[in-house]
Amino acid sequence: MQAAILPITAGWQWIIDGFNLFRRQPLAMFFWSLMTGLLITLTYLIPLFGQIFLIAAMPSLTYITLNACRQIEAGRPMLPGMWLTPLKDAQARAGLIRLGLAYLACCLAAGFIATLPFLDQIMAALNNESFDETALLSAIQGPFLTFGLLYILISALFWHAPALIGWHRLKMSQALFFSMVACWRNKFPFMLYGATWIGLFFVAQTLGDVLAASGLSATITQLIMTPINLVIAAILYCSFYPTYMSIFGRPAYNQADQTGSTPDGN
Repeated sequence: MQAAILPITAGWQWIIDGFNLFRRQPLAMFFWSLMTGLLITLTYLIPLFGQIFLIAAMPSLTYITLNACRQIEAGRPMLPGMWLTPLKDAQARAGLIRLGLAYLACCLAAGFIATLPFLDQIMAALNNESFDETALLSAIQGPFLTFGLLYILISALFWHAPALIGWHRLKMSQALFFSMVACWRNKFPFMLYGATWIGLFFVAQTLGDVLAASGLSATITQLIMTPINLVIAAILYCSFYPTYMSIFGRPAYNQADQTGSTPDGN
């Protein structure tokens, strides 16, 4: 399997292609963005176990998103009952569950590694009789920065792995290896891609702050910003697909889709 090496401008092109995919079926992707947002909210209502489930489910959610984008690219409508169809494939489902557990283990290990060197500082800030919020924020800066750096490596390992397992039928170790190699070969496009998305979310956050500062109530501001944020998230999800397709191309293994035909429409 060969991963293409793309110019840095591919990072911007992925976002444009994601936006074009969103425009083809905006209601379907808005629905998916809404459902994932609700899922995230629900998991936070269940302390610890909800977050563990969400992290372990991320590869499966990514795979569902990628399959939806293939349907949209092929010109077939994504109906509500079709979203979970990719997980009916027993081999893909088993591989994604194992991948999710590996992703959870990596995130937990990264959290432990990031926190351990700063544990004394954090405990000192928490055990201080006169609670000092500034001291606590200062103490957790190190763990957050360290975890962020480690998570970049984790993201590279797992970015393409769901598609490589589900579509190419690779073993998890192979999928993780090829995903890392592909991300390393295209590190500059991914840097531009990530920086652009950070910028877009910053603009959205700034817009929300401006609306709040203009005198609008919190309720009205939220009513305006919620659909905007959901659209931005939907375009982000759509952009995952071109990052895969431009690097690996169409997979040799064509999983039967919801209509019973291949993703090529044959």
